[in-house]
Amino acid sequence: MKNHMKHMGLIAATLILTLSIAMKAKPKKVIFFGDSITQAGVQGNGYINQLKKNLDPAKYELIGAGVGGNKVYDLYLRMEEDVLAKKPDLVIIYVGINDVWHKLGARTGTDYDKYLKFYQALINKIQANGAKVVVCTPSVIGEKKDGTNEADADLNKYAQGVRELAAKNNLPLCDLRKAFAEYEAKNNTEDKEKGVLTTDRVHLNDTGNQLVADQMLPFIK
Repeated sequence: MKNHMKHMGLIAATLILTLSIAMKAKPKKVIFFGDSITQAGVQGNGYINQLKKNLDPAKYELIGAGVGGNKVYDLYLRMEEDVLAKKPDLVIIYVGINDVWHKLGARTGTDYDKYLKFYQALINKIQANGAKVVVCTPSVIGEKKDGTNEADADLNKYAQGVRELAAKNNLPLCDLRKAFAEYEAKNNTEDKEKGVLTTDRVHLNDTGNQLVADQMLPFIK
């Protein structure tokens, strides 16, 4: 009888353990989809690594899917393999710097209307795959204030386009362009073109990465 009771107790304990494992929710899978800024986000003090420090790994799995030099249509071409196949719960899209920047030198940027069409196509496919989407406005190409950087007019236009896409699709908007401008207004007292939030006018230093992480955190939780 004792052995029988012991055996039954073991079965009950095993069942409880099995149930608790089954009930334990899988971590929320978040993919950061972008260019070299996002590629660097998983290195050193990159913004994705900063976010990892603030989130419980049992509850959140953060994956960087950034490739240097990418524009919005590059994201579209690799979306299937780099994002959809991984079955994310949430995708944060942060693209647009190269679409604007490459118009200046190499003349290989993306026209505004094409940028918005490809961006909308990204949103459609990701949502059709069952994931939620957060869109981000492109941040900076040069850190000087008051629209004195060469690409400011274009960047503002493309950022406004992303804001309109967010409104049209009823999506959460992480307005990095606005956050960066506000930070520069307060902290870039010498009107430097780099070194406040970026290392080279575009790619983020530790402070820039921290700012992006702070802006994105509420959209993940």
